[in-house]
Amino acid sequence: MSDLHVVLGATGGIGSAVVAELTARGHRVRAVSRGAAVGRHDVTTSEGAIAACQGAAVVYQCAQPKYERWAEEFPGFIRPILTGVEAAGAKLVMADNLYVYGPVDGPMTEDLPHAATNPKGRARAEVDELILDAHRSGRIRATMGRASDYYGPGGVNTTIGPTVFAAALAGKTARWVGDLDQPHTIAYLPDIAAGLVTLGERAEADGRSWHLPAAEAITGRQFLDLVRTEVGGELKIAGLGRGMQRLIGLFTPIVREFGETWYQRDRPFIADDSAFRKAFGPVEVTPHAKGIAATLDWFRRNAG
Repeated sequence: MSDLHVVLGATGGIGSAVVAELTARGHRVRAVSRGAAVGRHDVTTSEGAIAACQGAAVVYQCAQPKYERWAEEFPGFIRPILTGVEAAGAKLVMADNLYVYGPVDGPMTEDLPHAATNPKGRARAEVDELILDAHRSGRIRATMGRASDYYGPGGVNTTIGPTVFAAALAGKTARWVGDLDQPHTIAYLPDIAAGLVTLGERAEADGRSWHLPAAEAITGRQFLDLVRTEVGGELKIAGLGRGMQRLIGLFTPIVREFGETWYQRDRPFIADDSAFRKAFGPVEVTPHAKGIAATLDWFRRNAG
């Protein structure tokens, strides 16, 4: 049986972390990206997706449309990938997030209804249903690993990377998007990758979604205090509230998009990962202080 693990979106933050985790575990890896010189395939076409997935035992779906195009493009984006996975006779592991639930009271668990009413949440729910339908019909085997906002080495296209780590190292104000004092689950990229690869390796993961293990929920203020400690010296911190988000959004499309899911930032936003830990434990996750130190080191080495 093939031990080839294919990573789609391999140059992104999650995809590159998955490639590193697979390599560390001794798997054969094919890294696929539309922009990379090696392993270049356009997986938005059936032909490209079939070529990308050929010979795979497991396919990790870490690619996505631009954030502001999710609602229009994500369901259509996933269909060719399902075709490629089916042609290969492979298993699909979807790198997913928590948008499907919409606003909730209390910690999020996997058995919550997909009740999101905003366009991005509805699109993600449609994508997940397409994947589960393909699994239930026997076209493919599939599982989904859900994570909250993330940070870590290579995490540049995030709400935390440029506004916190890059800003802190440049001597600028480190800004937390949202209320500074609400607890928030924040995942560390290598921990996300480890969880996704475990789902890829374990047959009992198939047919459902899982919340990937992360360190304890933390407030923005606590997180920025850890960044300040690691940077040393003075560090100005600030929260980016709803009013400022609206103002900046007039000129910056990606910031404008945050308004649709502001419920993730003005109240507790906590993912319960106990199901994963019970099924696949024991699980070790990276403490925030250690993850912040490694992330700052990466940003120092890759500045500019």
